[in-house]
Amino acid sequence: MRTDRTFTMLKPDAVEKGHIGAILEKINASGFRIVAMKLTQMTTADAKEFYAVHRERPFYGELVEYMTRGPIVAAILEKENAVEDFRTLIGATNPADAAEGTIRKLYAASIGENAVHGSDSDENAAIESAFHFAGREMF
Repeated sequence: MRTDRTFTMLKPDAVEKGHIGAILEKINASGFRIVAMKLTQMTTADAKEFYAVHRERPFYGELVEYMTRGPIVAAILEKENAVEDFRTLIGATNPADAAEGTIRKLYAASIGENAVHGSDSDENAAIESAFHFAGREMF
């Protein structure tokens, strides 16, 4: 299992507010190399499958609705210690608890609209990357 790649999504709120460039700049400045990226929109079926782990949680329906309301930017990032370093860069899920200078502190509006997703393990990074990208789309 690779430990130098992670998956991210710039969520609909970040795209709607025009933060794509600023977030990508922060990612690049932190030493990540983008090895795959696309602007796309998740269908309801896509979002339900991607977030199936949360199916029993009370926020699942709202999460699916939120993630399908507009385009996202999906990307695979490469760097030593990618998953852990990216989780540090994005900050806590709740932007009020996120460290100064993190992506969520800078660009997230709330715990529900938190601007960006980052894989939480090497295993999930591989699964999430394969969900959004074919092998020929990764470089």
